Amino acid sequence: MTVNRRISVAPMMDWTDRHDRYFLRQISRHTLLYTEMVTTGAILHGGAERHLRYNDAEHPVALQLGGSDPDDLARACEIANDYAYDEINLNCGCPSDRVQNGAFGACLMATPDVVANCVKSMISASNAPVTVKNRIGIDDQEDYPSLKRFTETVAEAGCKTFIVHARKAWLKGLSPKENREVPPLKYELVYQLKQEFPELEILINGGIKTLDETAEHLKHIDGVMIGREAYQNPYVLADVDRRFYGDDAKPLTRHQVVEAML
Repeated sequence: MTVNRRISVAPMMDWTDRHDRYFLRQISRHTLLYTEMVTTGAILHGGAERHLRYNDAEHPVALQLGGSDPDDLARACEIANDYAYDEINLNCGCPSDRVQNGAFGACLMATPDVVANCVKSMISASNAPVTVKNRIGIDDQEDYPSLKRFTETVAEAGCKTFIVHARKAWLKGLSPKENREVPPLKYELVYQLKQEFPELEILINGGIKTLDETAEHLKHIDGVMIGREAYQNPYVLADVDRRFYGDDAKPLTRHQVVEAML
């Protein structure tokens, strides 16, 4: 199965639920949409249907999982197979305390071998491609060397696609909101990663607000993930299909999008 990840909308807790994804699909036919992060526990302990169901119109749609136990992640992927997602993504970037306490999210950047084992188990169980979303680093990790080491280790386990939020996550001292805004963006590190690993699919995320910025990034890497801007200014996606997918079909007007939602 091949997924065109050229442009995507980031997984965002409390935002990219199935209602928002259906809404965004009215604006762009081709943008890859991600679920909110769903923990393996939520899926394995009885909440699968509530957390995994979606409208077929949302395709292409990817499921983001949160977890760090290879067996649990494999079982979650097996259950997700029944829902036919276009991709399964492992969260290695969320810095919230709740996620850290569960030993997953951004703190996994410190243990590439654990992530590699998780990815290996997910790939063996999933019908859909498995990808990883990570930061450029955490806390006092040296910038590029640790990112390179993480990517190398996880790629050896079979992951071919990395979506890199071009900010560090500070697990102590910054709130999740501050972690989206305070650490400086270092896009050049993601470009460097692509140059060093041309065989991998490398996407960039963090602070991208316009399609002109998106086009600039695409000169250096394989895809762009738009986050908060797609939620706060969703009609930014209206020209994505024409500019980045060669689809000249006229986008719905704002009025038509509202009618479709009704």
